Amino acid sequence: MNIVIKRLDHIQICIPIGAEDEARAFYTGVLGFAEIEKPKTLKASGGLWYKIGDIELHIGVENREGYRSKSHPAFEVENIEAVRRYLEEKGVVTQDEKNIPGVTRFSFHDPFHNRIEFLEKQQ
Repeated sequence: MNIVIKRLDHIQICIPIGAEDEARAFYTGVLGFAEIEKPKTLKASGGLWYKIGDIELHIGVENREGYRSKSHPAFEVENIEAVRRYLEEKGVVTQDEKNIPGVTRFSFHDPFHNRIEFLEKQQ
């Protein structure tokens, strides 16, 4: 059997329990992501969901004490240098990533130590 992948549906990252307001301030306020309503069956577990292009970002809650991971979502953006300047003006610390030919990219951490990468492919 061949497993046929149609598309990436969602990415999940996590925040500390009870930090939804702080997450909303960053993901809605700074990044401008559009929050979507979680299904009623999942609301009690906390967290937030966002629609980003044709995928979703699910932000779950968990005990994050001492957590630091290299796992991350990577979002393709337009006008990456302007995006980077905007984030830095908002106090977000960005860092260069190792060079990939034909790709400009950088990463940053959200307030909960989730690493996020933005990239732009040159044509």
